[in-house]
Amino acid sequence: MRALRLAVAGAFGVALLALAACAGAGPPGNPKPPQPAKPVELSKYLGLWYEAARYDFRFEKGCDGVTAEYSLRPDGLVEVRNTCRKGGPEGIEKVSLGKAKVVDKATGAKLKVSFFGPFFLGDYWVLDHADDYSWAIVGEGSGRYLWLLTRDKPTPGLTQNLTARAKAMGYDVSRLRVTRHARG
Repeated sequence: MRALRLAVAGAFGVALLALAACAGAGPPGNPKPPQPAKPVELSKYLGLWYEAARYDFRFEKGCDGVTAEYSLRPDGLVEVRNTCRKGGPEGIEKVSLGKAKVVDKATGAKLKVSFFGPFFLGDYWVLDHADDYSWAIVGEGSGRYLWLLTRDKPTPGLTQNLTARAKAMGYDVSRLRVTRHARG
C-alpha cells in the first residue's frame, strides 16, 4: 500500500512539473498555428542552423549566438545539440543535448524533442522552409514557441523576410527577440 501511495505521489509530482513547464511558456503568440507547409527531407534538414529570432522563453533567457545542430544517431533518432552564449554573442557557452524523433512519417515535418528524459517531450514542427533548406520557420501546435532559423549567420534582410513570413502565418512578430551573433 505504501508503494502505491509513493507511486501516485510521484506521478502527481511529475504531472505538476509538466503543468508548471507549460504554464511558464506564456500565452500563445499565434492562437491558431498553421500546419507545416511542405514536407521535410530529414537528410537535408540535418546540420547546423543559426537562430535569427525567437519567442523568448525561460530555456533561452539571456542567450545570444544560438545555434542548433542536428545529426542522425545510430538508433535512427536525431541528436540535437543546442548552443547559446549567455550574456551576449561572445559570452559563456552553454550546451544542451537532446534527441528527437520524427512522428509524422508522411511529411517528416513534425518531431518530438526531449532534453529532459522520456517524460518531457516537446513538439517541434518545421512550419516552412526554403526549397534549398537555407532557412526554416519552426513552431509547434500551441503557438507559444517560434524560431526563425538560417543556415548561415542571419543578415538583417533575411531576418526581416522570415519575420514577414511568420506574420503572414498569424504569429505576433512583436514578441520576436532577434538573436545577436558574433561577427566573423
